[in-house]
Amino acid sequence: MRFVNIGWGRVGRRTARVLAEEGHTVVVVERDPETARLAREAGFEVVEGDGGREEVLEKAGIDSADAVGALTGDLNVNFAACMIAKHHGCRTVMRIDEDYREEIYRKYADEVDEIVHPERLGAIAAKNALLGGNIQAIADVAQHLQILLVTVTSESPMRGYTMSEVALPAASRILAFGKADGTLGIPLPDDTLEAGDRIAVLADHSVLDDVRQLLVGDIEPSTTAATAGGEP
Repeated sequence: MRFVNIGWGRVGRRTARVLAEEGHTVVVVERDPETARLAREAGFEVVEGDGGREEVLEKAGIDSADAVGALTGDLNVNFAACMIAKHHGCRTVMRIDEDYREEIYRKYADEVDEIVHPERLGAIAAKNALLGGNIQAIADVAQHLQILLVTVTSESPMRGYTMSEVALPAASRILAFGKADGTLGIPLPDDTLEAGDRIAVLADHSVLDDVRQLLVGDIEPSTTAATAGGEP
């Protein structure tokens, strides 16, 4: 997937790195030349300029992006970027800076897909918000290992299969299973996967896309949003 991340501050930097480690393409928009240089040195494609301006976002490839993360400390830039990105058909994630603003923006910025707060949201959760859909990253176990909570969809190739028939990539393991209306527990061989069921999976970053394809299927990333806690 392709993402445009606006801002190379603490939240934007960590989010970009998490996404890149999982094989996604990230273009960084940064208006400070020195900060932009640091982003380039970290290996990212960088577009210098104000992320709240349409011409800058177009230069960053907004027309081909799956999602835009407006993660700067400037709320005006973030809001403008999300409105422009939504016009271009992207999923939008907007960072806010203070608690009292959350209620206001959730009420009035209804075109923004997800609102995030840096004091409550770490890089893993920001990544979840950008990806959207039915995969929630719960924790990083090691540098390249992650525990995911996946919600099975009606588009899943594994829908209707029993747990014993589910064949995930070698670098992944099913840890727990729960029906849509139940709690997670030990997966049993005869458990059948249906839409809405949840599976906890331990997976290497290199196979996350394969896990998503098998359990979620081909759906638009903006259908739902998921968030998880983490270090800001």
